[in-house]
Amino acid sequence: MFRLFFVASLSLFSFYAAFCDSRTVINLNGTWDFDQTTDAFPPKKFTRKIPVPGVITMAEPRIEDYDKFFKRPDKVTAKEQHSLYDLDYTPRYSWYKKTVFIPEDLKGKEAVITLKKSQYVTQVFFNGFDLGTSMACYTPVEFKATGAVKYGGENVILVRVGERVWLPSEAAGGTDKEKEHYLPGIWDDVSISFTGDVRINRALILPSVAGKKITAKLQLRNFRSAQIFYGDQMTDSVRVNLSIKEKKTGRIVAQSGAVTISRRDNLTETEIEIPTHDFTLWTPENPELYVADITINLNGKETDKLEKTFGMRDFTRRGKFFYLNGQQYILRGTNITFQRFLEDPDSRNLVWDKEWVKKLLVEYPKQLNWNAMRICVGIVPDFWYDLADQYGLLFQNEWLYWQNHGWDEEINREYTDWIWTDGSHPSIAIWDAINENQDEYIGNVLIPELQKLDPTRIWDAGYMTGDQMNRDEMDEPHPYQGPWNMDIKEFEKHPYPLGKLDYKPGIILQAERSSSAQLVNEYGWIWLWRNGTPSKLTVDVYNYYLGENSTAEENRELQAYWLQCETEWLRSNPNLAGVLAFCYLANNYGYTGDWFINDIKDLEPGKTLSWFRHCFAPAAVFINLTDERYVKYAIPHKPGTELAFELTGVNNNNLASEGKLELLILDETGKKKSVHEETVKLDPLITTSFIEKINLPEKPGGYLLVAEYTPGGSEQPVISRRFIKIGEASSYSYFTMQP
Repeated sequence: MFRLFFVASLSLFSFYAAFCDSRTVINLNGTWDFDQTTDAFPPKKFTRKIPVPGVITMAEPRIEDYDKFFKRPDKVTAKEQHSLYDLDYTPRYSWYKKTVFIPEDLKGKEAVITLKKSQYVTQVFFNGFDLGTSMACYTPVEFKATGAVKYGGENVILVRVGERVWLPSEAAGGTDKEKEHYLPGIWDDVSISFTGDVRINRALILPSVAGKKITAKLQLRNFRSAQIFYGDQMTDSVRVNLSIKEKKTGRIVAQSGAVTISRRDNLTETEIEIPTHDFTLWTPENPELYVADITINLNGKETDKLEKTFGMRDFTRRGKFFYLNGQQYILRGTNITFQRFLEDPDSRNLVWDKEWVKKLLVEYPKQLNWNAMRICVGIVPDFWYDLADQYGLLFQNEWLYWQNHGWDEEINREYTDWIWTDGSHPSIAIWDAINENQDEYIGNVLIPELQKLDPTRIWDAGYMTGDQMNRDEMDEPHPYQGPWNMDIKEFEKHPYPLGKLDYKPGIILQAERSSSAQLVNEYGWIWLWRNGTPSKLTVDVYNYYLGENSTAEENRELQAYWLQCETEWLRSNPNLAGVLAFCYLANNYGYTGDWFINDIKDLEPGKTLSWFRHCFAPAAVFINLTDERYVKYAIPHKPGTELAFELTGVNNNNLASEGKLELLILDETGKKKSVHEETVKLDPLITTSFIEKINLPEKPGGYLLVAEYTPGGSEQPVISRRFIKIGEASSYSYFTMQP
């Protein structure tokens, strides 16, 4: 039975310990003492405080190089990439110190200190004892602390964290060429836990909806001494009990148990399979959760107890599409670059503020018709996955591997622990091993091995495709369009027809030919900083379309329209398993950008986010016409003539959608003219195309052609729009439509 134990200490903030007969956990989150040194020796005294979890720029008073990490440039300079070793600061060791009282009645239990995530190279000292060093940055850093604990008194914990440039070559820590500062820190929860002689080191709960069963894979740690003298006992017989209950009600729906042999002073893996017929499916639309209660008994005494939350859901691939619980499921959403956001001068402690993260992951995605996100170039704190589990969001979960990586043995170790640690979250649907790269070992050796550990999810291996992998489940085409990274004259020979839905560049043709699922998880080379300034990668793009002196408002209007058109283009392709726009959260002064404006703490949406609600609607009707406002050299339509064009209906639902379709033309003042109205039916999970003909106005000028589809039962229309030119005019002005 769990109860709470509170202790106040003059040297600490309040903390809690959760007591049970078999496991006690003392939460070490909160304020720690902090300082930095240029050598590997601890500071003589600590002069700063820092929150844990967090990163070193959150220390108060500020660290010496704070202003070098957090620059706010007055203007943007076009730049393509940055070298990890091009430093503009002094690398330092970062030291954390905390004093914790440990009650006398915990004596006799085994102690383990856990730092869920800490970067880069973490060394832990406990009351002066060196517990060990770990190069892991994205999986738990854990050390046995039993022999170092002072029971009934104060205990001093000292943690040293290194710099990214000191990370050993073998470490499974990649490089992001669009990051300029890799901020160290203890960036997830910290605790010390006490158990009996056999501990649940890891627990992986894997549901099978189709098989109507739950598989619990366990990694047990036995702290008893290994054989010292001939004939000494080398193993123990332990009983594992497993109970499955509904998280909301506590009602038990399944139980099982098994006896296993645990190797002393070692790790032992075992698994229990539980048939179950009484369950509710987990989906983003209905995120029902269950809890696995796991207990370990040794010689009739409970030595450990752990709860693990999970959801009953299958996420599989069949042909070119993903299936959720046996039904085809199209992914719609975006990307988050958590590690890049840590470089943002306005990031503060926001990514550890649960209300802020809930608004980011729950409130806005529901409004924008998103059901999925890619956690891009680096994973996130554990509670982010908890929120997605609870409120319903699917993740493509990507390790930080873009450029250089590490040695095979260490990659194996860290990726394996990644699966053990995070694999019970129903929100994680896709393990993403690599971004925009190839790795023969990962693609053809490691992934097949990890699929044995977790056979319930899809694996993505970056730019590796069916001709490079023995088993290619999915690909990640990134169909960036526009005049980026190329000669303008070459681009204008074959300009990107923004707004044309049946445009088929080579990357799309390749995606259509592939037999694996195609998830477009990046597109839209049209980034802005939050003040409306082009990012480092898009200066030339905005100069090309708007000129060098464009305003923030002009830039935001182009970005919103461009991304709406590109999203419609990609969603209209029936060969794509999902569309994830790039990027929802990033470093404001970085190479890319996100779609918020002003201070990021307020999560104030810009125009692009507002328009995403329409182009990401599950059921929508899109206009198939090339834009005539931004695409240069467009020939104006003759006034008063008939315009024939195609409309494409998209329906990601498993049921047909029927509603009212209205076509409108708006002049530069916003005056509307309804030109057509009809009822249309969109069949499920396919695209529906039909031809429309309308009569154009007699007056020359700039116009906005609008298609409004209002599904039955809804009062809110889904809007598609295209700018068109009519007649010869000295200049063309357009109405700015609000979403």
